[in-house]
Amino acid sequence: MSYLSFLALFIAVPLLLLQLALYRSNSLKTFRNPHRALWLLALIAFAYTTPWDNYLVYRGIWSYGPDRVLFTIGYVPIEEYLFFLFQPLLIGSLFLLRIPKPAPPHPQPRWHRSHRAGVLLYGLLTLLGWLALSTPQGLYAGLILSWAGPVLMGQWAIGGSLVRAYRRPFLEALLAGTLYLWAADALAIADGIWTIHRATSSGLLLGNLPVEEALFFLVTNLMVLQGLLLLLKPENHHDRNTSSSARGHQ
Repeated sequence: MSYLSFLALFIAVPLLLLQLALYRSNSLKTFRNPHRALWLLALIAFAYTTPWDNYLVYRGIWSYGPDRVLFTIGYVPIEEYLFFLFQPLLIGSLFLLRIPKPAPPHPQPRWHRSHRAGVLLYGLLTLLGWLALSTPQGLYAGLILSWAGPVLMGQWAIGGSLVRAYRRPFLEALLAGTLYLWAADALAIADGIWTIHRATSSGLLLGNLPVEEALFFLVTNLMVLQGLLLLLKPENHHDRNTSSSARGHQ
């Protein structure tokens, strides 16, 4: 199977199905321009991931079957760049589909003292990532945690209350999306579409899935979901602001 065929079958088709399901539900009515938020998130993810992923291939952490891709830009196959865009759209759509009706209150994103535990946890993961960079076998995990940890920490510092408010659809989308991408990634590795090299990874496996790949999809899905919550604008919040503004001019 080519990388493009894999992308179409395991990512593009489920994404289209989720979009169809969204249009048939009332979830999109909960927020103003949710697709704008999804695409903005995808573009941010694309910009943030591109140099990092190019560096991974440059360092020999992963490679792809040369007969499985169309062409590369820099060190990375064109299909990988499409994956950067598709993953946020896929996971974000899954989250929107799981929003209950009626939706829970959407608190203002802001720092709160109760966020400290999450900030400390993500800070600890970032520190572990920096420490792992000092060993060859910890390079892949270290690059994942040191790249994702500061973003997760900042997102939680501002939007931890949003995660708590939407914790059920958040956890459902995180669990379902992560398990699905783990399974898809394991199939791609088994088929030789890409290879994770043991010289720069721990060699620990979940089935045939390297633990670093499992970690990658977990933390990137967390970044997607936390980032999406920060970008979404609830309709009722917009209406309250409009009403308050109108009263202020009377």
